[in-house]
Amino acid sequence: MRKYKALVMLEDGTHFWGYSFTIRGESFGEIVFNTGMTGYQEILTDPSYYGQIVTMTYPLIGNYGINYEDMESERIQVAGFLVKEYQPLYSNWRAKKSLGDWLSENNILGIEGIDTRALTRHIRLYGAMKGGITTEILEPKKFLEKVKESPDYVGRDLVQYVTCKEPYYFGKKGKEDYKTFKGEAKYKIAVIDCGLKYNQLRLFTERDCECLVFPAYTEPKEILSHNPDGIFISNGPGDPAPLKTIV
Repeated sequence: MRKYKALVMLEDGTHFWGYSFTIRGESFGEIVFNTGMTGYQEILTDPSYYGQIVTMTYPLIGNYGINYEDMESERIQVAGFLVKEYQPLYSNWRAKKSLGDWLSENNILGIEGIDTRALTRHIRLYGAMKGGITTEILEPKKFLEKVKESPDYVGRDLVQYVTCKEPYYFGKKGKEDYKTFKGEAKYKIAVIDCGLKYNQLRLFTERDCECLVFPAYTEPKEILSHNPDGIFISNGPGDPAPLKTIV
């Protein structure tokens, strides 16, 4: 596995050195952290993390690989992934490929070798902030300027990038065409997709509910025309303040 020297830069000038275990390139986003010991595949595909660079505080990531069942959406949502140590040798009976290969196939920068706990403490003290990761510009002052010029995360409507494009049903058999679906569950829930995780739908089906999932900007009269027993507005990425038509 080839590695590339990488620079992780925060908007306030704090920076860390590491190595890319995926591809060469650069990426920008809000740098945040997650304290989970497992579940990195779910985190990477969680639409709530769209456009963010996620730091894992647990020191060893990748040892159970990637499968096709634990996705929380159809694709990777993060802008970058930071770990203390990446383990390319995975062991799990469901695994189909390594974390590094999966990230590389999707053009996502994965960086290892940085002090993730020091980075996490800095974010906890000073708050989440814009940042960038690069293997191409290894001069801190020069790359800091690019980070400062990158788009702000706060105040943007990010839901438009993660909401579904067309309505669909989700029942015990999973995702189905809403025009031909014949519901058999006790309750019908209208779900407004602002960055929905698949597991939220699974929890509804376990409670004898079927879900009719709508794009975030669907007109209320269209939703109510299906006579749902309840309405669920999902969580999602970014600041809800710009979502005037939804919230």
